[in-house]
Amino acid sequence: MLDKYSYRVTWSDDDSEFVGLCAEFPSLSWLSKSQDEAFKGIRKLVTDVVKDMQQKKEPIPEPIATKHFSGKFVVRVPPELHRELALEAKEAGVSLNRYVSSKLARLHF
Repeated sequence: MLDKYSYRVTWSDDDSEFVGLCAEFPSLSWLSKSQDEAFKGIRKLVTDVVKDMQQKKEPIPEPIATKHFSGKFVVRVPPELHRELALEAKEAGVSLNRYVSSKLARLHF
């Protein structure tokens, strides 16, 4: 299960070091001068935290990679944006759902 968690290493200008992160444990981080050590550090920290949670019989977060998603979620937008998107979808000849899905797919966060 630990190998299925979503780990990431990024640079922290504030700390002048690499920071290892785990999406399923947003309160945890590990700082290091090297990317490899930041990655190893966050994995070890998560391992230790999971062991502690297991001992205390606390629920362990499910890895995002193994969760099943329905493909549906509700997004609230201002009425003006809703109108604009509906108009653009109509002009494109597609449903609002398909139009918004296509726009989201083109975004690279």
